[in-house]
Amino acid sequence: MDFAATARQLAALGHEHRLQLFYLLVRAGHDGMTVGEIHQGMRRPTSTVTFHLRELVAAGLVSQEREGRSVRCRAQFAVLGAVLDDVRTACCSDAPARRGKARR
Repeated sequence: MDFAATARQLAALGHEHRLQLFYLLVRAGHDGMTVGEIHQGMRRPTSTVTFHLRELVAAGLVSQEREGRSVRCRAQFAVLGAVLDDVRTACCSDAPARRGKARR
């Protein structure tokens, strides 16, 4: 696990507005949303949306692609999946084996 990258990704999701923005993109699926659509969905000023998008892009959780005058944003499902898989895989890996002993 790349702890520095994982920390950046989890920190990016650790803000209420960024988490809300990311959820919008996750619900939009692979087609994503334009910045204008995100702005409408969040009901936040464009500058606020842009600021939070920048953090998610820097963490690798969102990609952006220019479409004429618009910018389309997409959740990076593989990146999110890798972060969650790393955490899930580490779960209880250092716990002593129970080997049939009853829990107390």
